[in-house]
Amino acid sequence: MSAATEDHGTTPAPGFRVGTRGSALAMTQTGTVADALAATSGAGYELVRVKTEGDVTSGPLSQLGGTGVFAAALRLSLLEAGCDVAVHSLKDLPTTQPEGLVIAATPARVDVRDALCARDGLRLDELPAGSKVGTGSPRRGAQLKAARPDLQIVDIRGNVGTRLGRVAGSARPQDDGGVGRGVHGDLDAVVLAAAGLERLGLGEHITEYLDPEVMLPAPGQGSLAVEVRTAGTGNAAVDAALRELDDEPTRLAITAERALLGRLEAGCAAPIGALAREVDGALVLTSVVCAPDGSSTLRRSATAAAPGIDGARELGVRLAGELLDAGAAELAGL
Repeated sequence: MSAATEDHGTTPAPGFRVGTRGSALAMTQTGTVADALAATSGAGYELVRVKTEGDVTSGPLSQLGGTGVFAAALRLSLLEAGCDVAVHSLKDLPTTQPEGLVIAATPARVDVRDALCARDGLRLDELPAGSKVGTGSPRRGAQLKAARPDLQIVDIRGNVGTRLGRVAGSARPQDDGGVGRGVHGDLDAVVLAAAGLERLGLGEHITEYLDPEVMLPAPGQGSLAVEVRTAGTGNAAVDAALRELDDEPTRLAITAERALLGRLEAGCAAPIGALAREVDGALVLTSVVCAPDGSSTLRRSATAAAPGIDGARELGVRLAGELLDAGAAELAGL
């Protein structure tokens, strides 16, 4: 693990230190959270950039030990007091919470959908047969094959700019400090999280927002997790700001989604999608489990009439049980 710090503002001490990955997307997400905490608490902050295993290893994410490759180093920095707050993309977090740490806030969720970024403004149903579509996510790849068995799914890595640069005819955005190595223009499309593209101001590259009926997002997609030590940050004003930042509807939804993922004993590399939404005062959770090649899918929904945190958690566990009874483990190779 390595870290670098940078000061933000000269507001009165004591300040707080915020851990983040160094990518443009992570820095943008972290800056948004840090600014909100600083505005509410009146404290200044430092950004502490931490290099994670997922940032330095070039192999497919599905082969890097799965869940947690982007989170472990940040969590270690928190536990060793290298930072006071860590900001994660929630979908990258393991479902088991490590001893000594707690998710203190889940800010209001943004767009949960996946986004197609294709050459010539094409939509998914307009891509020619045999088109090459890039993604590093088995969940996305399996659902793409389920919707369009004729597509070729290409495993890709890299920052957002590098991935967008793989699309034929596209100009490569220079995010992540201008990093843009590797093949260029060899794909017909890529699929990325809409939230990340929008946070980076790259929404113009989206040619279609993929409806959850076609592609269910990853559990927690579009959400951030703000993690601290169990005892808090050591700054009462910042701890109070974290409580204010927490969004209850988001926490209920992600609790249900992550409970389902935990009961299935699956990580972020599994071909599983899940989305919980409030419908007429009830919490409705929908999940899909796919064969890795997209040849078969299993989709189920369940409802909690009056959730609360315990009800949301029970909803996720209950739906996971229904999926397991229907053969989900065998289907997805869990």
